[in-house]
Amino acid sequence: MFTHLHVHTEYSLLDGMCRIRQLVNRAKELGMDSLAITDHGVMYGVIEFYREAREAGIKPIIGCEVYIAPNGRLSRNAGDKNNYHLILLAKDVTGYENLIQLTTRAHLEGFYYKPRVDKELLEQHKDGLIAMSACLSGEVSSLIQSRQYDEAKKAALWYQQTFGEFYLELMKHPIQELEGVNNYLIQMSRELGIPLVATNDTHYINKEDASAHDLLLCIGTNTTIHDDKRMKMAGDTFYLRSPQEMAELFKDVPEALANTEEVAAKCNLDLEFGRLHLPEIELPEGKTPDQFLADLCHESFHTYYPDPTPEIEQRLEYELEVIKTTEFANYFLVVWDIITFVKKRKILFGVRGSAAASIVLHCLGITPLDPIEHGLVFERFLNIERKEMPDIDMDFQDDRRDEVIN
Repeated sequence: MFTHLHVHTEYSLLDGMCRIRQLVNRAKELGMDSLAITDHGVMYGVIEFYREAREAGIKPIIGCEVYIAPNGRLSRNAGDKNNYHLILLAKDVTGYENLIQLTTRAHLEGFYYKPRVDKELLEQHKDGLIAMSACLSGEVSSLIQSRQYDEAKKAALWYQQTFGEFYLELMKHPIQELEGVNNYLIQMSRELGIPLVATNDTHYINKEDASAHDLLLCIGTNTTIHDDKRMKMAGDTFYLRSPQEMAELFKDVPEALANTEEVAAKCNLDLEFGRLHLPEIELPEGKTPDQFLADLCHESFHTYYPDPTPEIEQRLEYELEVIKTTEFANYFLVVWDIITFVKKRKILFGVRGSAAASIVLHCLGITPLDPIEHGLVFERFLNIERKEMPDIDMDFQDDRRDEVIN
């Protein structure tokens, strides 16, 4: 069998043309039991792809073809328009979270024509990921094309040492440079002990979609099909080839075919839906969110209630128990963290709505009103029976809101 590990969906904007549902259905028709998504620099389509693939009985492999800035993600010179490509696949939740970190920081820190990462970021977020050398625009293949063979070997070894699992990609498309690069990659694999993997740079689903894809590229590059110098794909081979076609193409390197299944077997990402995935602040060592929240409330309790009655003490413990049962401690702590920042910066803020009924929020310094004094009912804000996300409505000084968002 064979698994496609290099696939661009419609979310590789103005470059890929595979609609996810049709892509998954075609893979199933071809008898495949696993399939990857590796869009250019983004992860917009991964949840849709994950759901569709699971529903079709196909193992979804979540990945991304990232752009690597040779001079670092912060460089913005004319030569920095050219980037290397690298395929990254998530083996597990850790890998998935690292992919999210990489694509996010590529946009927020590295964006220059494209969302870019660099080797510093790759070293920080390498865990749980499998790396593959990508197309002719990959660093290893680019160095081979410029006859920098020793540098190509150094680059390949860097990826292998960094990720632990690194594969040299072989592709069979009618591109003049490809055969020479493939021959050298095979030789490099034997010399360095880096495994090969067969891929097909898939941009559309069926062979007959090639002409429509050509039009898409014209839109993306602001040109027309009458322009002979336009960017275009070499031939009509960038479709979802069948396992039989791939087996015929790579019969001279059967290990590259077998390794696609090896990679697929290593990728076992399970995403959990049906519950909230709340952000988390950094906690003191050895503390759970519930313990830290309780500590904060108890520390400030006597500031707000110098002479508390048993009723007030019971109310605090009751609210903390409800928050623990409903598993919303992280939410309260994130709001506390925001308000702590806002107070330090002397940014005006206000909290409104049912949040005023919480003695926990009052002890955290988030709400100014004493819910006991005003007879406010906590269950209107949060209760075990409903177990819905509590809503803490906050307003910030309009000319400083960007500071809070940042």
